[in-house]
Amino acid sequence: MQSGTANTKEWVLDFEPEQAREIEPLMGWTSSGDMRQQVRLEFDSAEEAVAYCERHGIPYQVFEPKRPARRAISYSDNFAFKRREPWTH
Repeated sequence: MQSGTANTKEWVLDFEPEQAREIEPLMGWTSSGDMRQQVRLEFDSAEEAVAYCERHGIPYQVFEPKRPARRAISYSDNFAFKRREPWTH
């Protein structure tokens, strides 16, 4: 698990699939004839993304980003007397 926040400030427009994916019988790969699944548009703000959708008549849903739950811990907590599990190598 990574805790970095690089490249997480933009808003993304992903299109809903119009066709279901199919399993190719010879190789077992999944494929689809829907070309819009390959398109991913990025915007600097939510307002720009909403304006683009409204201008082109695309139905949309806005999902607000969730703030990560961060625990404040320090290295010295590894050696605390109140530690629940014993510290070993």
